[in-house]
Amino acid sequence: MLMRNFNPFEGHCNGTKYIVRRLHSRIVEAVVANGPYAGNDILIPRIPLIPSENTFPFRLKRKQFPLRPCFAITSNKSQGQTLQRVGVYVDRHFFSHGSFYVAQSRVGSAAHLRILCPDTPNTTNNVVYPEVL
Repeated sequence: MLMRNFNPFEGHCNGTKYIVRRLHSRIVEAVVANGPYAGNDILIPRIPLIPSENTFPFRLKRKQFPLRPCFAITSNKSQGQTLQRVGVYVDRHFFSHGSFYVAQSRVGSAAHLRILCPDTPNTTNNVVYPEVL
């Protein structure tokens, strides 16, 4: 998954998922995996990253690929995406700012949705305030 906006007009934006074709020491060859720009090629270079917080008396600067391996994404990152199958791993209470509903709404059919709550019984509470509705 790309972590920076490179070329939004070609579909190379933050959160875009790629299939890596080749890894080189200074560049990554990749292809957009899904969406309207699926199949577009990109060469991703190493870029300098400088943290914005000034916690050290010196300036940190490093070069790295703006990529992250993506086998899973957070519910915030999933907003605006349509997925064929969704698995939600709930390891703690999840009901903040509608995140649980965002994660569930990414899939079109309830048959393709799986929810795992390892520390609780096979259920999780659905908190609804009817007075708000």
